[in-house]
Amino acid sequence: MPRGRPIKSEIRQNIVEILFFMKNGYGYNIYKAYIAIFPKVTLRSIYYHLKKGVALDEFKVEKIEKEKGDYSWGGEAEKIYYALGDKAKPVCNDRVREYSEKVKNEKRTG
Repeated sequence: MPRGRPIKSEIRQNIVEILFFMKNGYGYNIYKAYIAIFPKVTLRSIYYHLKKGVALDEFKVEKIEKEKGDYSWGGEAEKIYYALGDKAKPVCNDRVREYSEKVKNEKRTG
């Protein structure tokens, strides 16, 4: 049995499921979907798992955008968009599918 913490993570797998239906998204956008579907986690935890997932090739950085605005920390925000990587294994979670369909319907009727 290998030593140390297991590589597998329930939070990271849930993020894989969300990105499977979203196709791509940035950290806060993924966080909003996560807390609407699954038990609460911190935004910091989501960012940790996104970074760890990139290192494990479960996620990949699709693009980085700088968005100008009036933020408490300054005049611009950096949005890192993530997509599924080669080692991601989505299992098509029904809760995520239902949420995704609900969001799409709200955008259409919107």
